[in-house]
Amino acid sequence: MVYIPPEFNEPQVPELDEAERELDAAIISVTDHPQALPDGCKINSITVHGASHWALSHKIDTTLSDGTKQAYFLKVMTGPIGREMAKSEHEGTKAIHAIIPKNMPRALAHGTYEKDNNRHFVLNEFHEMHDEMPATLQFVSVIAELHKKSVSPTGKFGFHCTTHAGTYPVLNDWCDSWEEFFARSLRETMKWETSIQGQDDEMDRLEQDTLDKVIPRLLRPLQTGGRSIKPSLCHGDLWHGNVGVDKVINEPILYDPCALYGHNEYDMQAWRQSRYRTSEQHQNAYHELVEISEPVADRDDRNALYALAIEEMRRLVAKYPNGIEDFVETVVE
Repeated sequence: MVYIPPEFNEPQVPELDEAERELDAAIISVTDHPQALPDGCKINSITVHGASHWALSHKIDTTLSDGTKQAYFLKVMTGPIGREMAKSEHEGTKAIHAIIPKNMPRALAHGTYEKDNNRHFVLNEFHEMHDEMPATLQFVSVIAELHKKSVSPTGKFGFHCTTHAGTYPVLNDWCDSWEEFFARSLRETMKWETSIQGQDDEMDRLEQDTLDKVIPRLLRPLQTGGRSIKPSLCHGDLWHGNVGVDKVINEPILYDPCALYGHNEYDMQAWRQSRYRTSEQHQNAYHELVEISEPVADRDDRNALYALAIEEMRRLVAKYPNGIEDFVETVVE
């Protein structure tokens, strides 16, 4: 269950009031992108387009000075956490769009309202989408392209700013090893969970055993014994709720990223859980395009580790009681 902190103001889904019928000056002035609300464009309408626990979304329909119709997507978040979420979504969207421009909206701007400094926004290109998953091969081909073509600017694992999974802030400081990055992420996640759910003896034991035994056993071999993995740009939250199909070009569209440069297989964390519209079929199709990382025999257990479901944590802790000591090293020639 996703936790909504008491200090976070959940947006409502009202009809637009008079103040919202005109765009805040900050939305028009902060961007220097030539396609973003350029001079001379006419605002035809602003309509509520959707809502989540974190944000209220709008569609802005405009007519440009040459008569071209152009729509924009505006997401508004509130409070200090909303400011950080707006920045992280903008930066992640911008990074992914640079690699797969047909499949991720163009990020145009983010900022804070001039008339209400408690309200923060993200402005993107608008895509009219079917609320459905793309065909399996079409979808995994886009993900494979993102992973293959992307290059970490530092050669390390991480991202240049904090990103957010819902309201949870993901620490993305650069790390040389994927084991180090993932272990730190797990520690931070468990601290967050404990602050919300309270202390639990079993979870404390599972966390420590996962950190001491499971993570070294499954992730250290990725970058030892002559093996290596590339830090690939990952969407970071690839469940079906963040995927659609563009109605015009019939291409997969990704959105709401929690971006990071990580192990490419990390993006398949939601592709094993029954509540999602992705499955092992998607994993298999992806690996027709991208080789499984060595050691190949560990692939399914790595995926289970990335999914971080409690039943999988129990299974992995029981399977690897001695951690890295049980790994039989083979040097890659």
